[in-house]
Amino acid sequence: MKKTVTALLAAATVAGSLVSIAPPAKADGGRIAAGIAGGLIGGALLGGALANSRPAYAEPAPVYVEEPVCHWTRERFWDDYAGVWRSRRVRVCD
Repeated sequence: MKKTVTALLAAATVAGSLVSIAPPAKADGGRIAAGIAGGLIGGALLGGALANSRPAYAEPAPVYVEEPVCHWTRERFWDDYAGVWRSRRVRVCD
């Protein structure tokens, strides 16, 4: 019961403050209606233009990259652990 009374008192306080602060309504010669109509028309035009444009997820054009020319060759190296010359295959790119 205590929470209900507190909630109603808070709601009444907020409602009373809003009523006392609200200024009187004015038409101002139709300027508000013109602004709303202009906003709706502008939004419709912009929305139509965006709806008819190309999609943003279009795939880019293919790109061809030339790989460097590579070949395999044998290379001799000294193996300190075994104390002998050994050979291994090495890929060499130009």
